[in-house]
Amino acid sequence: MMNYNKLSKLNDKLYFTAEDISELLGIKYNSALVMCTRYVKNGSFIRLKNNFYILTQTWKELSQEKLFKTANILQVPSYISLNTALSYYGVTTQVQRDYFESISLKRQTEREIAGKTFNYYKIAGTFYTDFVKQNDIFIASKEKAFIDAVYLYSFGKYRIDFNALDYKKLDISRIKKIINRYSDKTKRIMKKLCKI
Repeated sequence: MMNYNKLSKLNDKLYFTAEDISELLGIKYNSALVMCTRYVKNGSFIRLKNNFYILTQTWKELSQEKLFKTANILQVPSYISLNTALSYYGVTTQVQRDYFESISLKRQTEREIAGKTFNYYKIAGTFYTDFVKQNDIFIASKEKAFIDAVYLYSFGKYRIDFNALDYKKLDISRIKKIINRYSDKTKRIMKKLCKI
């Protein structure tokens, strides 16, 4: 029988592990693992990735900020970018409900977890820059989010509605500095879009 009073303490954390359950309930680690598996099956827990869990009720109530943190956790290292970041900064009118895009160093992948999709696009280490950590979230600057989109678009790896963007909200001088290290193909598209 689930001890709801004790497990409610897990709400203080974005996610928990079998070790946390073991400590919280005073049970052996292997028993905690079995419990986690059972509660994932009965819908009480959601498995985010290996030994990372969240209460289903908590998942349903996560703020945008906590969903961004979750995106960072699901694939390390990664940062929020592309349309997700552009929407967050109010640069695009395209709003992606329950869909989160990130840039990653490791691999391109998509994770679907309980009605929410987390998409990761791989880029070379040379371009894994110009993101910040704010409120414990790794997120691209609005200019870098735009450049990431143009870069992936230039190689046919990303789709974006450029007409939905408000270019006045972007710092063109910053874009000019960042874009220097990119390919001529990416630069040509950028010049056409930003009149630079």
